Amino acid sequence: MERTALVLGAGLGGMVAAQTLRRLLPKSDRVVLVEREAQHVFPPSLLWLLVGERDAESISRPCEGAARSGIEFVRGEVAAIDPAAKTVRVGDRTLRGDALVIALGADYAPQSIPGLAEGGLCIYTIEGASAIRDALARFEGGRLAVLTAAPQYKCPAAPYEAALLAESYLREHGRREKVAIDFYAAEPGPMMVAGPKVSAGVRAMVEARGIGYHPEHQVTSVDAGARRVEFANGRSASFDLLLYVPPHRAPAVVKTAGLTNDSGWIPVDRHTLATPFPGVYAIGDVTVIGLKMGRPLPKAGVFAHGQAEVVAHNIAREFTGQGVSRRFGGQGMCFIETGGGRAGMGSGNFYAEPLPEVRLREPGLLWHGAKVLYEKYWLYSRF
Repeated sequence: MERTALVLGAGLGGMVAAQTLRRLLPKSDRVVLVEREAQHVFPPSLLWLLVGERDAESISRPCEGAARSGIEFVRGEVAAIDPAAKTVRVGDRTLRGDALVIALGADYAPQSIPGLAEGGLCIYTIEGASAIRDALARFEGGRLAVLTAAPQYKCPAAPYEAALLAESYLREHGRREKVAIDFYAAEPGPMMVAGPKVSAGVRAMVEARGIGYHPEHQVTSVDAGARRVEFANGRSASFDLLLYVPPHRAPAVVKTAGLTNDSGWIPVDRHTLATPFPGVYAIGDVTVIGLKMGRPLPKAGVFAHGQAEVVAHNIAREFTGQGVSRRFGGQGMCFIETGGGRAGMGSGNFYAEPLPEVRLREPGLLWHGAKVLYEKYWLYSRF
């Protein structure tokens, strides 16, 4: 009997899910991968793009290239999801699956902060990173501000890496003494979900480079003309160049489908990634998984990757009756680029209780080299 596994989204998690399913399932079963974008961008490399160490072409691949032999690729926007029926509407087509994997990621909503998109440049898009590269090349001096527009966002290390890489770039180009750099964080501290030691360690990295760190500064508006940021605590700050992480929200289609809870994201079983709907799973940034410490599991590619493998193996077992079930254990790691060809690395068990057990390793050439190797592996093995 032919069965169909339907995967929505060809980001890191969706791509791994589709390719793993294709490897595990018999040829008679279908794997369908749906994606709205034409190009897949490897997100960690955006940080190198913004300081001119990569170009857009080198970190992008056609999404259709992820559809290996035996994977049906459908290009289009997911317009509706019926999780009870496991059907999806894409354009004028209705797709039906025996299993459904939702990997639609997080949408960015800079427009929810008045003036943010007009006054600053987004760290998390290829267009924004390219514009930051060009702006830094022209930036002769003044005030550089980096801010996170909400306390929770994907890739928790990324804005801190962006600040460190910008500082390193300016120093290497002989302009550091002409630039004051400040980081305004909506959160109480860097990478809080990794525990107080890791948070303190990342803050120390930032402050050691002369970057002013201002926690619990929730931006409320940006005046692009006056180049001024207003915060909920009543303070304000001026800037000449503003880099930001935008607020995130789940795609509207998953909310309309009744998949989200009060958090605005899709709740899933922390070990199987199952939603309350039988045969429907959600992985990666579109999900919310609460931790004992009171914060959700971070939105990060390493977790999407691990979750995708668990879900793919469990769907294959359900379809074929072969293999063993798997459980996602909350293990994760991330590199922390600091500039000058060096990076730190944090890794550990984020499901540990009462606090995640995460170790931060000092920046060095080794971890930077490991990140470069992983970038090459991803771009050349997945397409």
